[in-house]
Amino acid sequence: MPDFQKQTVQWFPGHMARTRRKIKESLPLVDAVVEIVDARIPESSRNPELDEITSGKPRIILLNKSDIADQSATDAWMNHFKNNGAFVLAVDCKSGRGLNHFVPLAREALKERIAANEAKGMAGRPLRLMVVGIPNTGKSSFINRMSSKSKLQVANRPGVTRQNQWVVCGDGIELLDTPGVLWPKFEDPAVGNKLAFIGSVKDDIMDVETIAVRLLDILKTDYTDRLAERYKLGPEIADLESWEVLEAIGRKRGMLLRGNEVDTERAANTLLTEYRGGKLGKITLERPKG
Repeated sequence: MPDFQKQTVQWFPGHMARTRRKIKESLPLVDAVVEIVDARIPESSRNPELDEITSGKPRIILLNKSDIADQSATDAWMNHFKNNGAFVLAVDCKSGRGLNHFVPLAREALKERIAANEAKGMAGRPLRLMVVGIPNTGKSSFINRMSSKSKLQVANRPGVTRQNQWVVCGDGIELLDTPGVLWPKFEDPAVGNKLAFIGSVKDDIMDVETIAVRLLDILKTDYTDRLAERYKLGPEIADLESWEVLEAIGRKRGMLLRGNEVDTERAANTLLTEYRGGKLGKITLERPKG
C-alpha cells in the first residue's frame, strides 16, 4: 500500500513576508478590511494572523465560491462569523452573484465613519477598503466585478497578484488590493491539506496523488453518494481505502497504463480538477465548531 501519510504542506515564499509588512503599513489608509475566504473551507482559508494585523478595523467577510459549497454549511458559517462581530456575505465573485449586496453591507459596516465624515463636512468622502485573503480565493475576481475597468490579472493559480494597488469603484468605494498571503506554517496538517485541495498552494509543493487520497478520505465519508454518482462507483467505496478508491476512479475512466495498471497520477489530477470546478456537487469540507 502506498504511504500517503508522511508529506506535509509548508509554504512561505519571501513575497508572503513582504505582503504581511505591506498590509500593516497600509492599514492606516483604509476604513475597513474585506476578507475573502473560500466557502468550502471558511476556517482553513483564513489567515489567522490577519485578526491581529488588522485589529481595530471593521471586518467584512465574503464567503466566495458559495455556488459550489454546501448551502446549509454556508448558512452555519455566516451565523458563526456574525456572532463574532463580522459583517458577512455569501457570494460568487466569478459570476457576480450576491455582490449587489456588497455596497449596502459596506455602508452598514461603516455607518459610524460615514456619520463622522458628514459631521466634519466631508459628506461623500470615498470609503476605502483593503481587500485581503490567501491565494486563489478570488480577490482579483471580486475587484474586477466591482470595478468597471477590470484591469486586474486573474488566474486560477496562487501568486498572480504581487503588489498593492488601488482600484476606484463606483458608489463611493475605493479598494486596495493586496497579494494573497499565507502564514509561516500550518500548525494543523489538516489545514494544509484543505488548502491544497482547493489549489491555494501550488500542486508541485506536494505529490498530487497524496493530495487526492487525502481529499478522498473526506469525500468517501461525508459525500459518499456524490463520489459514487460522479465516478459510477458502488456504495462499497465507503469500505475501501482511499487509494483503492482513486484506483477505482482511474479504472472507471479508462486511465490505464501498460499491463492494465491504473494511471493514478492522471486519476488524481482529474479528481482535483473536478472537485475544484464543482463537478462533484456542492461540497463543504468543514463546519463551525460548537
